[in-house]
Formats: sequence, structure tokens, C-alpha cells
Amino acid sequence: MGRLFLVNLEGKSYSCRHCKTNLALCEDVVSKSFQSRHGKAYLFRKVANVYAGKKEDRMMMTGMHTVVDIYCVKCGSYVGWRYEVAFEKNQKYKEGKSVLERYKVWGPDGNNYYVAQEVEAGESDTDDA
Repeated sequence: MGRLFLVNLEGKSYSCRHCKTNLALCEDVVSKSFQSRHGKAYLFRKVANVYAGKKEDRMMMTGMHTVVDIYCVKCGSYVGWRYEVAFEKNQKYKEGKSVLERYKVWGPDGNNYYVAQEVEAGESDTDDA
């Protein structure tokens, strides 16, 4: 097993609910109006300290997208998804951006939007731009 290198984010950030690893900066929030199957989700310009699962096409509220689920690099917890391809012209702005589900992350003020029921990776498949 290799050595784990984490990107240190300076400033107010969102972090993994399980291990507190920094995932994204507040200044990189593009939209707070996204919705996942389990509640609020935020769209970020960029995220750090995550790794991606395999690509898959998903039908979401705004149309078909190719996405990859993203996981915390330190503890392996599912934290959201990244848009690889948006098939609808008006959804192209999402390409390359990531969504973090609020119930899976700590907010910059220490808030945790915990939902009592855990989910399997890949179950979050709705959005609302």
C-alpha cells in the first residue's frame, strides 16, 4: 500500500462526514439548488481528495448525463458524483463539475445534514439546476 497524499485546502471548506478530510472550498460552490435523492446537494467548480468510480449514463431530472460517483480518498465513503457529459445543450455547464451531497459532508460552519438511512453508492441520481 502506498502513502496517502491529501491536498490541503486553505479557507472555509466542506469535508467528509466520516473522516473530516477537506473536499471543497466554499468559494468553489457554483449552485446550492441541487437535489439528490436524499436531500440537498451542492454543485462545485472543483473538488479535492476524491477518487472516481466507473462512468455510467444516468437519467436525471434534467435529462441524460454521463456521471461518475466520487468517493473520499482517505476513508472511501461515497460523497457525490461528477458530471462527465451532459447530453442536453442547456446542461453543458455541468460538465467537469462535481456534486457533493450535503448529508455526506460537514459544512464550513460544522453543520452536518445527516440523514438516518445510509445508501449504497450510485443511488443518488437526481438533480435540479
